Amino acid sequence: MKKIIGLVLGMAIFGCQDNENAISEFTGNEVVYSLQQGGVYVINGTVSLKEKKDGSSVVTISLNGTEGDIQLPVHLHLGDISAPDAEVAALLNPVLGSTGKSETHLKRLANEELISFKDLIALEASIKIHLGESGPDRNVILAAGNIGTAGSTPNGRSGISVCRSE
Repeated sequence: MKKIIGLVLGMAIFGCQDNENAISEFTGNEVVYSLQQGGVYVINGTVSLKEKKDGSSVVTISLNGTEGDIQLPVHLHLGDISAPDAEVAALLNPVLGSTGKSETHLKRLANEELISFKDLIALEASIKIHLGESGPDRNVILAAGNIGTAGSTPNGRSGISVCRSE
């Protein structure tokens, strides 16, 4: 019986240490923004930016209303959601339709410039989730929202512009 109790206590101690190490990679700084429906598809959610101890960010998208095996492209754009032909600052990992989730460890922009959490939340930017990576589906924005300094700009569905074609 003593061996079983010792084994259980040992597992509990090591299990707690693993959880503490996972939590410790973050500073505790986090900002969450709303993502609103972009058109006829009823899809909305949030984007959270969490600061890692190395100064980089983890960008997590959580959407409601997605389904299936589809992968939905996610872009970080310069300017707010109404900026026409907004430049793509970074391609983020796609949202999986089956889970509505995407997570990206963001250290660099598309132009290879380093971007820290502090730089990201000071950026006038937006997040747009597209129906497809190319063709006409690229112009269908399922959900979008302003982040950083643009995050204080009201998000209006009628004000969401399509992205620059590349």
